[in-house]
Amino acid sequence: MTALPLSGIRVLELGNYIAAPTAGRLLADFGAEVIKIERPGTGDELRNWRLYGGTTSMLFRAINRNKKSVTADLRTDPGRRLVLELAARSDALIENFRPGTLDRWGLDSATLADMNPDLIIARVSAFGQTGPLSSRPGFAAVAEAYGGMRDLVGDPDRPPSRMGVSIGDSIAGLYAAFGVVMSLYQREAALRAGQTPPGPADQQIDVALHEAVFSMMESLVPDHSAYGVVRQRVGGRVEGIAPSNAYLCSDGASVVIAGNGDSIFRRYMAAIGRPDLAAHPELAANAQRWLHREELDEAISVWTGCHTRAEVLATLEAAGVPAGPILTAADIAEDDQYASRRMIQTLPVDTGHGVLPVRFPGIVPLLKDTSIEVRSVGPDLGEHTRQVLVEVLGMSDAEADDFTNSSEVA
Repeated sequence: MTALPLSGIRVLELGNYIAAPTAGRLLADFGAEVIKIERPGTGDELRNWRLYGGTTSMLFRAINRNKKSVTADLRTDPGRRLVLELAARSDALIENFRPGTLDRWGLDSATLADMNPDLIIARVSAFGQTGPLSSRPGFAAVAEAYGGMRDLVGDPDRPPSRMGVSIGDSIAGLYAAFGVVMSLYQREAALRAGQTPPGPADQQIDVALHEAVFSMMESLVPDHSAYGVVRQRVGGRVEGIAPSNAYLCSDGASVVIAGNGDSIFRRYMAAIGRPDLAAHPELAANAQRWLHREELDEAISVWTGCHTRAEVLATLEAAGVPAGPILTAADIAEDDQYASRRMIQTLPVDTGHGVLPVRFPGIVPLLKDTSIEVRSVGPDLGEHTRQVLVEVLGMSDAEADDFTNSSEVA
């Protein structure tokens, strides 16, 4: 297999839950050796989230794919020494503890810099490493609310809702991974120029969950600042864009139709048998259509309600109107488009009911015509401890046995 872009890069992951492990996953997907440090006995708490059988959830298997699991108790001297020795041999370290936690454990920036002056450190936390809220704990739910997203999700006559995934964590993980890759490039560019790259005591990647969410809020604050606009929840719509919504079909399935471009709108209305709306002067531009969104959605719903999902999508495709089905997990697993780009990959996994073939998401982005192969699912707890101790740290078998036994006791 052709070498992956990050082959030869080693990353030490001190992360639980979703944000930092997502950053580690992205780096591992593209070839980095990611060594995940987990607590002995329990490991990353994500192992038990949405656990339907066995000892390790599919959520953990998906987010921690292509990594190595090493068990070590960071509250003990041997565990801290292990991390420092691994940091000395790593290119980057990712962590998502509450600010100050690693410092209390003797793994502060100065100590890490002494061990490895070239180490790249990426920190993910609820509110960042500085500021009046930096010491507060927080999960994605809090960040999505504080970052402005939660206020816009749901229907206007109901309390704010939430997406069905921890999107704030995932966005923060993307930023952390981008920060690591950016810093790797900066390091190489500095060395090529005969300069000294910034070390962990001078520069660190600081990702706050709420800021990661806020960065996705488009013109929320600028619109308010410039025009006094207060965005409102609009259900399946997006503020100021019409017609764009989800619609129910006669067979009980739903579709999303985005017919909000001016020329698209005219084709759209002709396709659903409403040329009167296509020609109406008060619907010629998007801003005008937004004012008539209820009328437009009613007309579209009447049409979709008379046709099956397949009929609706075929008609709109012929008319060049962007539309798509609302897919379930079962739909995605059998979909030809996903399959053609190898975005569904099947791997053998111990589900608690035996080793079975399980479908997992592929790797994004593609580098050629299909997704890179997922080399392994999230590992069993401590699966690679001995391998890392011997191959990375150069321990003898006896030394590896001593550390593993002491770690299990701790």
